[in-house]
Amino acid sequence: MKKRITLLATLTAVLLGVVWFFSSLGDSRSDGKAVEAAPARYGDTLGFKPHRLELQRFIEQKLVGEAGVYTNYKETDEAAEVATGHETLSESAGLLMRYYVLTGQKDAFDTVWSRAKQTLATEAGFSYRYSPLLDKKYPVNAVVDDLRINRALYEAETAFGDAYGQEADRYGDLVFEHNVQQDKLFDFYDITYGTTNDFLTLCYADFQSIRLLDASSKDKRKLENKLLEIVSGGYLSDKFPFYETRYEYATDTYGDHEGEISTIESLLTVLSLAEIGKERAPSITYIKKVVEAGTLYGRYDREGKPVTDIQSTAAYAIAAMIGSTIGDKGLYEDSIHRMEQYRIEDGTSPINGSFGNAATEEVYSFDNLLALLAYAY
Repeated sequence: MKKRITLLATLTAVLLGVVWFFSSLGDSRSDGKAVEAAPARYGDTLGFKPHRLELQRFIEQKLVGEAGVYTNYKETDEAAEVATGHETLSESAGLLMRYYVLTGQKDAFDTVWSRAKQTLATEAGFSYRYSPLLDKKYPVNAVVDDLRINRALYEAETAFGDAYGQEADRYGDLVFEHNVQQDKLFDFYDITYGTTNDFLTLCYADFQSIRLLDASSKDKRKLENKLLEIVSGGYLSDKFPFYETRYEYATDTYGDHEGEISTIESLLTVLSLAEIGKERAPSITYIKKVVEAGTLYGRYDREGKPVTDIQSTAAYAIAAMIGSTIGDKGLYEDSIHRMEQYRIEDGTSPINGSFGNAATEEVYSFDNLLALLAYAY
């Protein structure tokens, strides 16, 4: 038991350190049919297409290997507690699959999906992490990644006309079998020990993806209502309209081990709510204000005071997606321009066209895949 608890604690830190993404497409899937994928709204029409295509080329040529998208352009021994180097994540597979659906690239979608099945699929869904160097598939899923992959498959069924939805139904059943218990959604399921963790990270409540699952309408409605109650309860205040990081089921309490608020996780929560029309107006007003000012910092205390001056590609990318989701062209465009502050524009650099550190050549999949998706919105 002690070993199991230690493993779960470690994996909790890992999964919270790798933040997850939700994006917007289509209407509720209540009749067993895939929703219709919407075309990109703003990115190409506002002139960002050349940068989108350049980033796509970089990812395909330099950030993808036989196992999938590299976690980082720089290689490592792949032995750390968190994913590094050329390890691949279910997060990355789902993000890239959704990008190819958005942009209508069926062959590329099929390639990513084929790799994901080969390297990440398990009896309980998808391993959150695979190490090619160690040939190690980690026995734990991350439910937000599984939901995103399922969602991409449903959207691909409509966009490309093939029976991807049948595979999504099968993997969606595994979500309800392993990550949902008594109308509660849990972050991850450990195949080795046959158990979940005991809390929910609020940004894992991907409402739109849950609506697409091939479960009964009653089951999905009960789960969504429970999740809405939890997420709404994590709202901080109109003064600082972000969200708590996690909810502990046993104690009915919110928080995390650091007592701080993660900007990326809060933005993801706002995005997930916006997809079903449940975003709060103060959140949107606040996001627009800090994006325009260029002061969207990485972490805050609960009163809204920044505790770091670090900003990121990912945060501005998610803000752009929120803008697209709610139909706010100004927020979208402002966010993309802020995001592009981190774009490498150096023809002599091997990471030209990507989002990374020019000096160290560190290029992370999360930042770059979110930027790619933001360009496509």
